[in-house]
Amino acid sequence: MWFRKANAALNKNADHQPRKNSLWKKIALTTCLGVGITFGSVYADNIESQIPTVYHVYVDGEHLGIVDDKKVVQEHVEEKIDTAEQKHKDLPLTVGEEVTYVPEKMFRPAFNNKQLVQSLEDELSIKVDGVKIEIAGKTVGFMASKDQADQALKKIKTQYISSEKLKAFEKMSTEQKEQPVDIGDSTIIDVSLSEKVSLSNEKISPKDILSVNDMVKLLKQGVLTDQIHTVKEGEVLGEIASLYNLSSKDIKGLNPDLKDNELLQIGQELNVTDYEPYLDVHVTEKKRVEKTLEYDTEIRESDELYKGEQEVKQEGQDGSKNMEYEINKTNGKVIRETVINEETTKEPVTKVVVKGTKVIPSRGTGNFKWPAVGGVITSKQGNRWGAYHKGIDIAGVSDRSILAADNGVVTEAGRDGGYGNKVVIDHNNGYKTIYAHLSSIKVSTGQTVKSGQSIGEMGTTGHSTGVHLHFEVYKNGSLENPLSHVSQ
Repeated sequence: MWFRKANAALNKNADHQPRKNSLWKKIALTTCLGVGITFGSVYADNIESQIPTVYHVYVDGEHLGIVDDKKVVQEHVEEKIDTAEQKHKDLPLTVGEEVTYVPEKMFRPAFNNKQLVQSLEDELSIKVDGVKIEIAGKTVGFMASKDQADQALKKIKTQYISSEKLKAFEKMSTEQKEQPVDIGDSTIIDVSLSEKVSLSNEKISPKDILSVNDMVKLLKQGVLTDQIHTVKEGEVLGEIASLYNLSSKDIKGLNPDLKDNELLQIGQELNVTDYEPYLDVHVTEKKRVEKTLEYDTEIRESDELYKGEQEVKQEGQDGSKNMEYEINKTNGKVIRETVINEETTKEPVTKVVVKGTKVIPSRGTGNFKWPAVGGVITSKQGNRWGAYHKGIDIAGVSDRSILAADNGVVTEAGRDGGYGNKVVIDHNNGYKTIYAHLSSIKVSTGQTVKSGQSIGEMGTTGHSTGVHLHFEVYKNGSLENPLSHVSQ
């Protein structure tokens, strides 16, 4: 009724003011629409805010279930990690799968927190955000972090070079400046591994994580590889075994057809399957040493000296030179050594020796020299202590050299009972002299000696009561008094 009245009024006014009434119509309609829309939006927002939100849980893209709160999943994951950390301490643990959520508002939400937690227990696994180590494209093992992997690789290198030298090399590489090498010292100029090593991040099961020491052990031990050794001339089983760090028993086990005590044949092939390390460490070092240049000896002859005599005219002196080597090693063993520089720092001085060519006459002159260097006569020839003393005794010397009394040929040189060490010289002129009780003899039978030549050292061998020389003289086989021929 009120609508019709309002409409009639509007129509009546329109007859008198058509343009003005048209404007009012538009305003009224717009106002009504605005109020309606605002009321509808507020009502819808209120309704939506009261609708519960649930979360669809996905594990690696697979729908697992619905929960009413993400905390249900998060708390279970944290609890699972905490439990695992009790067993795997000091490892950065996480879950191996990706967990995602999709929220949804539902009038009648259907969720089962307990069932989803049980499903999570079955689906989620504990992993470590670790590092995979690949060598020559093949996976070798896993470690907890890149830092630990680097430690293991560094430790492999320090099996064959000292930590100090490796540190110096790394510093030199960083500064790109080669360090000088002192004489007697060496420096590392290159360190490399035989194969390419790749590190990549990966989620890894904690049980597969290796410690630094375990990884070093694995890399050194390597893998079993088939190897065949071909027997060479002179090789025996034990020697071959040692080449491959095996025992003879190991080789027999690898070669069941090999019989005990069987002689190996040249060209025979033996299975020597052994572990081959994953990595070899190649080291190049530069070394400087001082090398001695030994002097040469020049021999000159002189007819001014008797045969058997010699003089040193110039003493020899060793020289020296600095040698610089480049040494290539694999796993600590020298593979190649190359001289890259050498510099002579001191020239050697040649030793000059003059040797006599003058023939020593084997016939004596008949003039005898005193057979010692000084000394006094302590006992003369004649009766003594109930026996006849055949010669004279000389003692009290500072130089114990015994000298040939004249030119001649040695007919005896050696031990002779009570005489002790004795030398007999035939002077080839009817005379013969005897020298007894020597501590040492410097001549040999058949040797020609000249007058005054040292033939031995004074001593007390044989029947002797002290250091002295017993000296006898014979002429044509008959004993003579030495004092008739020698004097100081």
